[in-house]
Amino acid sequence: MSCQVYQELEERGLIYQSTDAEGLQTLLQKAPQTFYIGFDPTADSLHVGSLIPIIVMMHLQKAGHRPIAILGGGTAMVGDPSGKTEMRQLLTPEKIVENGQGIATQLAHFLDFNDNRCQLINNADWLASLKYVDFLRDIGRHFSVNRMLTAESYKQRLETGLSFIEFNYMLLQAYDFHVLCKEQECRIQMGGQDQWGNIVAGIDLIRRTQAIEAYGITFPLLTTSNGEKFGKTAAGAVWLAAERTSVLDFYQFWRNCEDSEIERLLNFFTFLPVAEIKFLSTLKDQGINRAKEILAYEVTALVHGHETATTAYQTAASRFGSADPELKIKTSSTIRNITLQKSEEELPTFELTAEQLKTGINLVELFILTGLSKSKGQTRRLIEQGGAYLNEERIKKDRPLRKADFSEQKIIIRSGKKRFHQVLLK
Repeated sequence: MSCQVYQELEERGLIYQSTDAEGLQTLLQKAPQTFYIGFDPTADSLHVGSLIPIIVMMHLQKAGHRPIAILGGGTAMVGDPSGKTEMRQLLTPEKIVENGQGIATQLAHFLDFNDNRCQLINNADWLASLKYVDFLRDIGRHFSVNRMLTAESYKQRLETGLSFIEFNYMLLQAYDFHVLCKEQECRIQMGGQDQWGNIVAGIDLIRRTQAIEAYGITFPLLTTSNGEKFGKTAAGAVWLAAERTSVLDFYQFWRNCEDSEIERLLNFFTFLPVAEIKFLSTLKDQGINRAKEILAYEVTALVHGHETATTAYQTAASRFGSADPELKIKTSSTIRNITLQKSEEELPTFELTAEQLKTGINLVELFILTGLSKSKGQTRRLIEQGGAYLNEERIKKDRPLRKADFSEQKIIIRSGKKRFHQVLLK
């Protein structure tokens, strides 16, 4: 087993801080190591901020190590104060279970759970049955309140108010690490840089209770150039679930990144070689736009699959043009193999008047009018089978066409994978 994976994470800028870099590299040279990252089910989908821990898990799993994804069914009952200026809304147990099912499905898309190569464990398995007084006697006695208050996540909240239930979060996360070390031989915990205090608390607890050396790694928290949290747009968070953020909006989020961020984002969110990323980030004008297309395609393919990413790329290119239509820029990305659709100027076009829209026209009727479908029955079957799209969002049921559907007086409808039609509002 090579320690190269640690060096690659460092080279890509994915390690913000570690408790013992030399010790970690030595450990990763030995037999496959077990490590864990926690995901509290505060929503039924992860967002793009969750991609960094997922991608780190993928790097380590490819290097032969064994990830444990902890589903925080227990810790979500308390709420993590890290990075929050006020207390999180407490979720019902039923909602936590529902959210956990959505997140578990998403994690299975990225990680290989075959042959025990990765585990998904819910910390409610041990936290929900804890006896409070016993927990305080056995675990709480190892924690110094003075030291806990120096943690950045607590210091920030002391200014606005820290509830007692949140104050327990560090103990619970440390206890997770203690349980996993004892039962799964897990000696490495990873998380965002705001988790440093919780991770160090777990390492200290393991040292006191098991006399074992454990380790921690944190990732950088991404912010935009103006200091805002990465992954936020005017419409809200950018989610991994297509039901929350459409595939085309997801693609465009990455395509519209700032020029100065392209190297960092390619290193963080793709598996392209570092040398290639360095080359792409030095390109200018249309070249840097091609780098953004590659970024958008690669991340969309990672989250939604190559076929879906191909459609998103083709659709965006048909609307706005491609930055490298002649494929002059070399890349190992499979985007180089994609044949572009015709530009919008060449797409079949149907003109719809404002009066027609006001009178009322349903999506099923629109597909017939544009020639994408021959009958209402055929269109309804297309919708039921998931093959009808409006602006790259799957049409789930027939409904009236609305003025709000039009962007710059134009929409794109699609039947299947390759049949497009644009509709202009006159």
